[in-house]
Amino acid sequence: IAVTSGKGGVGKSSMTANLAAALAAQGLKVGVMDADIYGFSIPRMLGVDHDPQVIDGMMIPPVGVGGIKVISIGMFVPDGQAVVWRGPMLHRALEQFIMDVHFGALDVLLLDLPPGTGDIAISMAQLLPNAELVLISTPQHAAVDVAERAGTLSLQTGQKVVGVVENMAAMTLPDGTVLDMFGSGGGQVLAERLSEALSYPVPLLGSVPLDVNLRTGGDDGMPVVWGHPDSATAEEIQSIASQLLQSGESRAGQNLPLFV
Repeated sequence: IAVTSGKGGVGKSSMTANLAAALAAQGLKVGVMDADIYGFSIPRMLGVDHDPQVIDGMMIPPVGVGGIKVISIGMFVPDGQAVVWRGPMLHRALEQFIMDVHFGALDVLLLDLPPGTGDIAISMAQLLPNAELVLISTPQHAAVDVAERAGTLSLQTGQKVVGVVENMAAMTLPDGTVLDMFGSGGGQVLAERLSEALSYPVPLLGSVPLDVNLRTGGDDGMPVVWGHPDSATAEEIQSIASQLLQSGESRAGQNLPLFV
């Protein structure tokens, strides 16, 4: 499952990390591939603090909280150093993550893609043509317009968009008032637009409210679904994870068509 967005700053990596944690909490074996080469953040969000091991030419991914296996370019560059690569290098990095990392027997592999429809999104579609897409957007309609373009890329790649997640939705303040920091309704609008453009139903999987615990959990390497499992945010993410398990076609026992 590739988690993508039209633009940056919508919480795509936070959703990836927390969906991984929610799936692991349901007893699944989960891996996360941080394919956001320039803006990698997954290792910190999942509490990974050591590098992969190499055995017989294969990389063994380190294990984060909850037994989640993680690979990221951030494990191979010094702290604070930028990755300055053009398209062919990006493609090669993703290719190595797919071919040379031994995840073992996983139930779910989540890919945290960079925003937009650039090199990584195209390479991912070539290398993992059966990967399904989840679109992340805020309720803001300006973000929805950009996310729609990311979703309609699937018309050219032949991949399936299995749902939309609205992040940073309305939050309830201590006095009971509701704050729509980024507006409202954008996730449903995006789902409806994609359903029309793609000619099949694209559901709104959930609407995740703004929550300071979601942010602090990412900084501390403790996803909110574990740190605050009874919160409205955690319950919504758990619901989204359960829907993802039901929406996709099982690949168990199948040889995936990998193209190099």
